[in-house]
Amino acid sequence: MKNRINALYKNRYRIKSARLSGWDYSSNGYYFVTICTHNREHYFGEIDVETRLIASLRMTEIGKMVRHYWLKIPDHFPFATLDEFVIMPNHVHGIVIIENDMNTNTECKNGDTTPPTNTMGAGGITRQKNPMFYQSISKILRWYKGRCTFEINKTQPKNGFKWQSRFYDHIIRNDDDLCRIRQYINNNPVNWNTDELFTDKTG
Repeated sequence: MKNRINALYKNRYRIKSARLSGWDYSSNGYYFVTICTHNREHYFGEIDVETRLIASLRMTEIGKMVRHYWLKIPDHFPFATLDEFVIMPNHVHGIVIIENDMNTNTECKNGDTTPPTNTMGAGGITRQKNPMFYQSISKILRWYKGRCTFEINKTQPKNGFKWQSRFYDHIIRNDDDLCRIRQYINNNPVNWNTDELFTDKTG
C-alpha cells in the first residue's frame, strides 16, 4: 500500500501547477491538499518514533499555531468541512470537503463516508472564474496560509517563517481513493523517513 501511495504522488508536490484543466474548484467534493514550508524547513516540529508502528510530532509553537488555524477553516468558510489531516515537520496534509448545496454521502466499506460524485463542470476558464475569488479550495488555502504567516510572524518575528508559494491538490473521485488517502495521511508520521517530502533536521 505504501509503495502504491508513493508511486501515486511521487514528485507531484514540485510541479509548476497542479490545477486540473477545466475543473471548477468550487465544485462539491473532497480535496486532498498538501502545503509545504519554504525550502522544506522544519518549522512545525520533529517526529518521535515510539515503536515501529507509532509515531507522533513533537510540535513547536509554530506547529501548534498551524494546527489551530487549520481547525478554524470551517469557522471562516461555512461551505467547507475537514476530514483527516496531519501536521508534519515541514508540511501539512489534509482533506477538505466543499459542500455548497449537495448532501449525498453514502457509506464506505469501513463505515466512512463516500465523497459525492463530481462531474466536470463549466468552471475555470470557460466560466471566466478566478479560483482565488470564489468559494473554492484556492480561496480557503490562500486565507489559511496568509493567516498562519501573519500570526506566526507577529508573535515570532525572528523565525523567518514562509510557506512554499504553491500547494498541491488532488480531487478525490471515489470511496477507494478516499480510504487510501486517509490511510496515507494517518501513516505519514510512521513513514516519515521514507516520505517524498522528508528532510533531516539539518536539511
